[in-house]
Amino acid sequence: MKFSVAALSALAALVPHVAGHGFVTKVLIDGKEYDGNKPESSAIDSPVRMISTIDPVKGADNPSMTCGQDAQAAKLTVPANPGSNLQITWMSGSGDTTWVHNTGPIMNYMASCGSDDCSTFNGSDAKFFKIEQSGQDSDGVWAQAAIFQGQPFNLTLPKNLSPGGYILRHEIIALQNAQSAGGVEFYPSCIQLLVGGSGSGVPSPTVSFPGAYSDTDAGILVNVYNPGQVYQFPGGPLSNLASPGADSSDSTSPAASGSSGSSSSAASAATSSVAVAAASSPAASAATSSVAAPSASATKTCKAKTGSQKRMFKRHARVASH
Repeated sequence: MKFSVAALSALAALVPHVAGHGFVTKVLIDGKEYDGNKPESSAIDSPVRMISTIDPVKGADNPSMTCGQDAQAAKLTVPANPGSNLQITWMSGSGDTTWVHNTGPIMNYMASCGSDDCSTFNGSDAKFFKIEQSGQDSDGVWAQAAIFQGQPFNLTLPKNLSPGGYILRHEIIALQNAQSAGGVEFYPSCIQLLVGGSGSGVPSPTVSFPGAYSDTDAGILVNVYNPGQVYQFPGGPLSNLASPGADSSDSTSPAASGSSGSSSSAASAATSSVAVAAASSPAASAATSSVAAPSASATKTCKAKTGSQKRMFKRHARVASH
């Protein structure tokens, strides 16, 4: 697939400079829709904790690693059940464009609030357990490729959750600059849930944020464009209360499995369009990729990349930026 310089310039112009930074703008829980809080605005009735800025969290020890930049407790703690389906939608910039990063995993954790009302809970004291991690599909396309198409991320809550209040920590990790120390970008967001049902699960293991990651972890200081690179998810293994279908593996290769909702042909097309467009503009890659929405698991190892795919990812590595 070829693009003229003029076409790529036009595509890049469609995406504002700040589009690479963003926030959760909407969440559907079993079909019921809730708006997210727009950063730097007045808080609305929402289960999504408001962050102070669209900029990424930098540094694994940053206090904002818990729920995002200077996150405030949300006004609502909304109902859900074990096995509930969530659709989480991200927006970039001021909220008028879709997410544009396409490189890095999507991670999901939960933590008990200790009560029915998470709006009074300090998330820095939470003990989080990992319920899901999504990496790449069989053609090396990351789960983020669908997010920057404006598609929601689909997540199923674990089936044996004990009743009570929970924080769902939903996180995008952008790795386009992670080959340099401090280059990784964290985008955590927290959603307050009141889980019903009659589950009895006790989560293990648990981690804290900050604390679960270090700046030198293999999945945080990493060149994901290195051919043959095997990506190691940070944050330890999936807990015993993982989402249905979540893979227990903690690594994924550049050609490892991705979301089960992506077809092989669609993912291959997305890899080609993203890599070619990125050779002139990271923004253009957002405007030209096409991939199905990600679902809960992206961790199985499959075939190695072809020579052409390796070359495309090298070209992307040279130009990738936020």
